[in-house]
Amino acid sequence: MMKILLILGSIFIPLLMVVLQRKWLKSQKFFHLAAILSALIFGNISSTAIYNIIKDDTVFMTNIHSIFLNPFFLITGAYLGLYVLYILILQFFNQWFRDNI
Repeated sequence: MMKILLILGSIFIPLLMVVLQRKWLKSQKFFHLAAILSALIFGNISSTAIYNIIKDDTVFMTNIHSIFLNPFFLITGAYLGLYVLYILILQFFNQWFRDNI
């Protein structure tokens, strides 16, 4: 059941984002700002985790997986995935309407 929710969410949430940004222009700015903040948080968590592994000279493949226990890493990564799909859908629709006019 959870797998189905994840798949459906990855389809419908970006579509909902497209609809929201068409209806309410300020939502587009919010989506962009949230993506910037998510990329900063996601990147900083990743880089500090890798730095600690290199600094401590630990086994890379075993310790790097602990990053998946960080809820901020998971939330920001999930949002970035949805945001990329949102941007791709926007680009598709913009290209579609430009070519069909």
